[in-house]
Amino acid sequence: MRLSPSARLRLEAGLGSHRLIEAAKTSASVLDAAAPDPALARADIALGQPDAEDCRRQANLRWVAVTSAGYTRYDRPEVLEELRARGTVLTTMSSVFAEPCAQHVLAMMLAQARRLPESVAEQRGERGWRFHERRSTSVLLNGQTVLLLGYGTIARRLVELLRPFGMKVFAVRRRAYSEPGVNIIAEDRVTSVLGETDHVVNLLPDNEATQNYVNARRLSACKPGARFYNIGRGSTVDHRALGEALESGRLGAAWLDVFPVEPLSPGDRLWALPNCWITPHSAGGRHDQDEAMVAHFLANLRAFEAGDFAAMTDRVVRGG
Repeated sequence: MRLSPSARLRLEAGLGSHRLIEAAKTSASVLDAAAPDPALARADIALGQPDAEDCRRQANLRWVAVTSAGYTRYDRPEVLEELRARGTVLTTMSSVFAEPCAQHVLAMMLAQARRLPESVAEQRGERGWRFHERRSTSVLLNGQTVLLLGYGTIARRLVELLRPFGMKVFAVRRRAYSEPGVNIIAEDRVTSVLGETDHVVNLLPDNEATQNYVNARRLSACKPGARFYNIGRGSTVDHRALGEALESGRLGAAWLDVFPVEPLSPGDRLWALPNCWITPHSAGGRHDQDEAMVAHFLANLRAFEAGDFAAMTDRVVRGG
């Protein structure tokens, strides 16, 4: 991982007696996969986006600290089983990106409710003064219904941000259980809940089970005029079906931050749809990203040194 100078200094200062080895090729993007690197053979801990097969082969690795919220490239049985078998810890930085992602979704919801895109377009265009139209079409979030597809760290923070609006929140996850302020539902209830949902927020990771999860069948079950938001992964949505749902009016609007192929092609139909708004995979962005990642890593390092794996934040594979 290529860090900003200030974050790099903070990392070096926090390592104590540990030795820092830098990969031959680094990247500032938390999404870029690293190539296999011989230097990994000399490391006990890998910080960044190390090659998954490289991690699987290097028996000396005791902790893989992934610098993204998701861990798709490591989420394969052969990789996870190998890490578990030798007691290697796998962590993500989901907590670092939960706050910006949750705030991004809230910003999208409020912008739509208060008709901000229309006012911005008016300012850039004819500069009309649609006083009555804008006021009469603005709505409140209070009392509306939200369905969260996925219920991890980002979803939990979003639920906290939505609480003051008194919204009814449903969340889908594999195990249904009771949780204050959230109606956790099993997957077999998704279709029925879609019919009463004002906001559908997709937070699903990319894996075999989630490919095109949001498809034509589920979109057709949505409440007419519902708003759809995607800050999960682009591969989880059938974008052809999404475009058709927007054009037909089944969906009132879509706010999209992720796509199957990025950057999104300038010729993609989604750019031109009047009820579709696009951000460039920026939902997790924050000005202090590198400093926050280093703080997260160093806090986990202290727990790792003490052998207190249970105290490590955002742990995917337990270690020990």
